[in-house]
Amino acid sequence: MAARGPSAWVGWAWFGAFALIVVGFTNVIAGAVAAFSSDVVVSWSAEGVAVVDVSTWGWVHLLLGAALALTGFALMNGATWARVTAIVLIGLNVLAQFVSLPATPWWSVVAIALSFAVLWALTVHGDDVENVAG
Repeated sequence: MAARGPSAWVGWAWFGAFALIVVGFTNVIAGAVAAFSSDVVVSWSAEGVAVVDVSTWGWVHLLLGAALALTGFALMNGATWARVTAIVLIGLNVLAQFVSLPATPWWSVVAIALSFAVLWALTVHGDDVENVAG
């Protein structure tokens, strides 16, 4: 059977890889700022008061962002493992952003929306990156 070439949707796959790198670098920057901060966020709700240590979540975002960026670079090089790894890491990033909503609501909403766009691009058109790069 002949090797299949890239489809017309290859732009979405490249968008997914590039956006993964951007989200990763942005998480690294935001995580580094928060990791070395002594701030806490207090949130009131009907169930009580929640206190979130910003520096702890900063380290989570820093490490997750580094993993996202490195996986994005591997995805651009056509690594097959990077597509599955990216999907798992994007899922973890969405969870981390939901937890960070009280601290950074605007960025969290933007990051969640961009993460869903990356998730769609990689699940629907991710094999096109492997066909172009590989």
